[in-house]
Amino acid sequence: MSKHLQRDLEILQRDLLALAASVEEAIHKSTHALQKREAEKAEQVIAGDSVIDQEENHIEEECLKILAMHQPVAVDLRRIAMALKINTDLERMADLAEDIAGRALHLARLPVVAIPEKLQRMADLATSMVRESLDAFVNLDARQARHVCRVDQEVDRYNNEIIQELVAAMKESPAKVEAELSLFSVTRHLERIADHATNIAEDVVFLVEGVIIRHRPAAVEGEE
Repeated sequence: MSKHLQRDLEILQRDLLALAASVEEAIHKSTHALQKREAEKAEQVIAGDSVIDQEENHIEEECLKILAMHQPVAVDLRRIAMALKINTDLERMADLAEDIAGRALHLARLPVVAIPEKLQRMADLATSMVRESLDAFVNLDARQARHVCRVDQEVDRYNNEIIQELVAAMKESPAKVEAELSLFSVTRHLERIADHATNIAEDVVFLVEGVIIRHRPAAVEGEE
């Protein structure tokens, strides 16, 4: 690998990590705004999404520039291809955080409803999955990537349990249907954030081991 290619890959990795940090913050802020009914914090997330969009465009342009200038092969080519995919997943997570902030704004205008206790745990797990999947990419750590995939199963369990609670609450109190539907939407957005983190983790395993684990539970556990 030439020194120039190495330098550009290091800069690309730094930019990806900075984008990931912004996305983590957006997820944290949006869920905090939901829990605390803080409209101002929700508005900050919505306003900040355009900055994340610009950073996504910048990273995509840098990836294409590296491909054109250095014509990388083998592992370097795979890392750049993966950086493009991660970039897309991160931007979509940011969009979901923006949607959660929008639901938080809506709920702040309605009478207070109880937020399921499991929702914050689900949000914490989804955020940690984002961080761990990027760490796995930086360190080429397939074991950590597999851990992210296993945590996704826990997020899915929370998703199902929370939805059941919300449906029961709507049946019990039809007057709260509007608010409960917003919480339903938030739950689904968090589940999708976790799915995007899982996408990144699955790509890391393929990058390191050459094994496709998507839709293969046994491979996630390392049994194949």
